[in-house]
Amino acid sequence: MQIHYGTADLHIANPVATIGSFDGVHKGHVQVIECLKKVARNLQGETVIISFEPHPREVLHPQEKRPGILTTLEEKRAILDRQGIEHLIILPFTRSLAELDYQEFVRDLLVGQIGIKGLVVGYDHRFGKNREGTFEKLKELSAKYHFYIEQEEAYEENQINISSTKIRNALQVGDIDRVNAYLGYVYSFAGEVVAGDKIGRSIGFPTANLQLKDDRKLLPAPGVYAVKVLVGQETFSGMLNIGVRPTVSRSGIVRIEVNLFDFGQDIYGKEIRVSLLARIRGERKFENTDELQQQLLRDREEVQKHLKIWS
Repeated sequence: MQIHYGTADLHIANPVATIGSFDGVHKGHVQVIECLKKVARNLQGETVIISFEPHPREVLHPQEKRPGILTTLEEKRAILDRQGIEHLIILPFTRSLAELDYQEFVRDLLVGQIGIKGLVVGYDHRFGKNREGTFEKLKELSAKYHFYIEQEEAYEENQINISSTKIRNALQVGDIDRVNAYLGYVYSFAGEVVAGDKIGRSIGFPTANLQLKDDRKLLPAPGVYAVKVLVGQETFSGMLNIGVRPTVSRSGIVRIEVNLFDFGQDIYGKEIRVSLLARIRGERKFENTDELQQQLLRDREEVQKHLKIWS
């Protein structure tokens, strides 16, 4: 897949495009991607996804708490590449871009700069200023500028339309089963292993403390999780804790700590990737570290049960 930052010096044969943030690249997105590939084959064109960085809400609603992202740009690139997309165009999302009405967006950017021969949109997709670019209006422009347009139906699972918002909501309450089901793959995040206070080591549960690569990346609800961890080219089983550690700390700072099973390597300063398989319990405060240690022993047994299901 070729990555283009902006639209300068594009050389794409018969571009067939779709547009969106594609945060998470979930099952609904994949359905649009499959439609895109079908249309591109029919038009003898090349597949193009037009996406944005940063997330539009960060620009349009800066006063709000940042929405958080399901996929970093690096993760999105990797997933789209696996999906067989040929071109990814990253547009810097700015207020001036947001102020373009849908006619200007189509005429100047899609037709004038990219030269699209086909456009695929999702069932509820709108773009341009005030989201006025409906499918019906785009159909009129497709006739005017001579490009093919197709709208994909909504993707439903158990009669629920899948969306990035629904996945974010499920993640924030720790519903990992729903998150992974809607994504169609296991949710993960990457971070650098940094020095911690070694409290886990003192009670028999040494942990790798993580600093996220991108602090916009959404984490699940506080608690204990069964995980798989990629270290270099090797994958290890482990137990993850996310939270403020109320038993041993009053700082209120959220820590990301993973206890790797059967592991003895020095990985300080290295990047690892944690994949969430199941939530074991929420965060709790214990009377002392002995009580915490006993709970962690029970947690590990529960984690190992879940890991057997995934093995």
